Amino acid sequence: MTPTTTRLTVAQALVRFLAAQYTERDGTRQRLISATWGIFGHGNVAGLGQALVEYGDEMPFHQGRNEQSMVHAAVGYARQSNRLSTHAVTTSIGPGATNLVTGAALATINHLPVLLLPGDIFATRPADPVLQQLEVPYAGDLSVNDCLRPVSRYFDRVTRPEALIPAALQAMRVLTDPVETGAVTLALPQDVQAEAYDWPEEFFAERTWVVRRPGADPTELAEAITAIRSARRPLVIAGGGVHHSRAEEALAEFAEATGVPVASTQAGKGSLRWDHPQDVGAVGHTGTATANELARQADLVIGVGTRYTDFTTASGTLFETPGVRFLNLNIAPFDGHKLSGRPLVADARSGLAELTEALGMHGHRVADAYVTEYTEDKQRWEHRVDACYEADEIDVRPTQPQVLGALDALVDESDIIINAAGSLPGDLHKLWRARSRDQYHLEYGYSCMGYEIPAAIGVKMAAPDRNVWALVGDGTYLMMPTEIVTAVQEGVAIKMLLVQNHGYASIGGLSESVGGERFGTAYRYQSDDGTYTGAPLPVDLAANAASLGMRVLRAKTVGDLREALAQARAADTPTCVYVETETADTVSGAPPAQAWWDVPVAETATRPSAVKARELYDRHVSTRRRHL
Repeated sequence: MTPTTTRLTVAQALVRFLAAQYTERDGTRQRLISATWGIFGHGNVAGLGQALVEYGDEMPFHQGRNEQSMVHAAVGYARQSNRLSTHAVTTSIGPGATNLVTGAALATINHLPVLLLPGDIFATRPADPVLQQLEVPYAGDLSVNDCLRPVSRYFDRVTRPEALIPAALQAMRVLTDPVETGAVTLALPQDVQAEAYDWPEEFFAERTWVVRRPGADPTELAEAITAIRSARRPLVIAGGGVHHSRAEEALAEFAEATGVPVASTQAGKGSLRWDHPQDVGAVGHTGTATANELARQADLVIGVGTRYTDFTTASGTLFETPGVRFLNLNIAPFDGHKLSGRPLVADARSGLAELTEALGMHGHRVADAYVTEYTEDKQRWEHRVDACYEADEIDVRPTQPQVLGALDALVDESDIIINAAGSLPGDLHKLWRARSRDQYHLEYGYSCMGYEIPAAIGVKMAAPDRNVWALVGDGTYLMMPTEIVTAVQEGVAIKMLLVQNHGYASIGGLSESVGGERFGTAYRYQSDDGTYTGAPLPVDLAANAASLGMRVLRAKTVGDLREALAQARAADTPTCVYVETETADTVSGAPPAQAWWDVPVAETATRPSAVKARELYDRHVSTRRRHL
């Protein structure tokens, strides 16, 4: 019997195919691609643009203002959806396509799924070159979209209609693979998008992609149990994989049963509530004194869903105990073997449940003295947090920690805070008291300036009944405020807390510490000597946000800030709270770094600041270990 076919363009077929894809995990089924973002140009307007009009009832559409920020919005949605649902992003060829590269890198580094559909140059070469074509003398089949190859987990260029079928199926496979997921790119030549083909109806049938929860290998599990039972000072480091797996309850059960303390990376913060008895806070360069001291003395580090970035390991200087061992529970074998650790390759929730059950059979628990030690240390750290948050006067300009304290006092477990770059990530990691598993949304795998506002839109779309806060510094705001217009247009009631400190405060402080003398990091007029040390620029970011359609509340003092935050939280339209903070130069801020981070310093220099910084650098470098 001849198979039933339907004649559609490639773009129309792709939209229909995407609308029929689903994921399922733990018995819950949902759309894989729930919407498409787009900015149209000649490379996609007649193809995917027309297809989205044709099938608008099957594929919701969101209009973006910047290609990179559309990817950020899709990534925010995907993370809030536990990687089980995401958005597609379509752009034209040329600059529209290359603007995707940063967003793609962010998605892939953070293991978050997003589907990229950039237009491409003509497959049939009717004219050569065409507008926005990159001419490569040694390779006629390259286009600017090849820039997306190294930052995509899967890349294909669909140069014939029938090639869409295997390419689309492979794209879905990668998007739904908990190990491989990240940015997936299907480059679509503009002539092929509009070409008609007789498609088998089976291509448009609903498909459900089951997201696996593999358990541990029995041998690896037995070795892991032996390692934990023999450890005197074990420490769990919870990474983003705990959240991706929805393993928070399993982690809590493991920690309560064994008494093992739990520290968290930026991606893993909130794996336990801040007031859970076994939670000891953030670990690494931006961590707490409590967690980092436990890490220095740990004889077994149990990494759960962590990549062990240099911030987490303090650039290889944090884990000081001679003979310290690593047990790495991770669904990705690549991460399971890091730091020459003992791998436990499994889904985080499955693996933790197996460990808890097996250890419970042995009645295993750490010594009471160890529990008392980290409990008392945690209490001391919380007193330091209270001191940072507290404002003795309310008629003064707040410090950045006091800004966070005002927000901390207002929110409950339903609020979500989003941040990615600047000085805020360090303060948040040390100080923020996460009240729910998904309240703390920090993108620190790529730490991409400009992520916060579009990501907040994506998160709010995934969680429409919750208050979503984008915490933005002035440097980040100037990078990418354009999606404010999208929030206004679509009525996405995000909250933005815009902190003005007149420059790149984080990099300014780092520059000073490594002998760079804060060069080029302040938003100020030039002085007579050519340095940017004059008066602050008369830039009104609050007025800018208002000009894009956002309601803006200005807060000059601590008291103003508290009132403005309360108004913003109650608002049902996009609302910004603008506050200018005291700088760390004049007012005490958050506690300093509790662990080192390797930023190389000039080996030879004549300026005293660089010479002194190099002496300190050499002392830190001498403590680095390679765990073999």
